[in-house]
Amino acid sequence: YYLEERVKRTVLFTISILTILAMLLTACSAPKTKVTVATDATFPPFEYVDEQTKEMTGFDIELIKLIADKAGLEISIENTPFDSVTAGISQCQFDVAIAAITITDDRKKEMLFSDPYINAGQIVVVQTGNTDITGYADLTGKTVAAQLGTTGAIEAEKIADVTFKPYDSYDLAFLDLQNGQVDAVIVDYLTAVGFLGKNPGKLQMVGDVFTDESYGIAVCKNKTDLLDKINAALKALSEEGKLKELETKYLAGE
Repeated sequence: YYLEERVKRTVLFTISILTILAMLLTACSAPKTKVTVATDATFPPFEYVDEQTKEMTGFDIELIKLIADKAGLEISIENTPFDSVTAGISQCQFDVAIAAITITDDRKKEMLFSDPYINAGQIVVVQTGNTDITGYADLTGKTVAAQLGTTGAIEAEKIADVTFKPYDSYDLAFLDLQNGQVDAVIVDYLTAVGFLGKNPGKLQMVGDVFTDESYGIAVCKNKTDLLDKINAALKALSEEGKLKELETKYLAGE
């Protein structure tokens, strides 16, 4: 009887172990949720195409990959102009969008937003040596550029008697600024840091950051479960110091 009980217990124990292992293997092999991500890779240091590797990189690109890994998501990233990014996410053509997108009340009506992952604000950029423009208050009557669909464009259009020139990318806006085709560019401060770092001596920021803004990850308004996963991953990455590491890597010296 004693031996029979021991055999039974051994069999039950073995079955239990095998069941647990099977469950673990099933969990490990469970397919990841596929997610489409939109970005506009013309915003260094947040998203841009590396000239050598021809691959998209930057603060946002690394961040969304870390989030995907943490949240068990399989992402495909599509590079598209910024106005198509915001229009596409508002129509749920994409699941997620990350492109230095400022959280605004108007955008909240069209899309969901993650918790803020970095603070930014608008600043004025002019040619180096320009003494006529010392900040936002001096832009009245000037020709001012910004990228189409950005909060920089919104702020530019508020200026009295302004000649506003919208651009498909800030690359083109800054190029025209360097060539004297516009008087100033209004842009997110952190984006300006990236561009000025690549063009030392040619452009300068003037005045103070004149808006209080935060970047967030946009999510299709029908995907609240996905938003919860992103927020949980974002919180974990922040607690692990990963966001600070990205800031040090891409924004040092700002």
